[in-house]
Amino acid sequence: MDIIKNTTHRDGAIRNSNFGLLKLHRIAERNETELTDYCQLDQEMCFVHCPSHMKQIFSLKLAQIPIDRKSIELYGYIAARDRRDALLNYIVNISRDDPITVQQGSLIEMTGPKRGISLRTAVLLEFDMRIKEGGKEEDDLQLIDGASEVSEITTPSRACTGRINGESVEATVEVAISDVHGGFRFSLSSFVFTDGLHKEIQLFHGTIGESCALRRFIVAVSIDTWMHLKFKIGQKGSKSDLERYCSFKAHSHGCANQQIKMVDVASLSAKVTWSATEVFSWGIK
Repeated sequence: MDIIKNTTHRDGAIRNSNFGLLKLHRIAERNETELTDYCQLDQEMCFVHCPSHMKQIFSLKLAQIPIDRKSIELYGYIAARDRRDALLNYIVNISRDDPITVQQGSLIEMTGPKRGISLRTAVLLEFDMRIKEGGKEEDDLQLIDGASEVSEITTPSRACTGRINGESVEATVEVAISDVHGGFRFSLSSFVFTDGLHKEIQLFHGTIGESCALRRFIVAVSIDTWMHLKFKIGQKGSKSDLERYCSFKAHSHGCANQQIKMVDVASLSAKVTWSATEVFSWGIK
């Protein structure tokens, strides 16, 4: 994608570029966005929010390592700024003190967004990702640095995910794991409908050793379509993984719960809360 001029972080240019498009996106404001506002309902009708066009990032992958090395330690952030408040909505935010080790082609686990990303107007993607090289930050190598605008009219010069047609709502996915019998590998994926197919978004992949609740996950889903969750468990010594699925229909508001029992392994509880993020111009505030 095209990088906007004078938006680099390392040389401080972005802090001095508060004009035009960058002023509109409040580029000088460094605070993090807030969660979606509480709804104000009359029966099932909300007078504040409505479904809207939204941006969904399906995955992040390290396409190329710029140095001759099999793996690197990576840190930094990628964030989106939308029309709602133009504050930083982190997709990834990795501290230098706790970098991730990745290889070329590795998926980078997304720790965000904190809320749905509105695409009613252009979205600014801001990024500053670096390769940790030693004890001093000034010795680190820059991987990507700058900001780029994405909208429904302008598209990146590189391949991107397919369009999710129609108005969308925000799904907040919460998963709790209990009755754990020994450690196991666990992955959680979401499938949403786009381009006539259900496409996968990996939400979590890691090791579970005891009862716990995973962090919240935010997914954009077309209104009145189905979102499917896939739970996958791998145990040491087992030749095949256990897979379970559950489905939730997208609504403007409300929540739903489902319980999944994996015999002799664990019990899973999935809760999905639906929210519409676009604010009516005449809405109650």
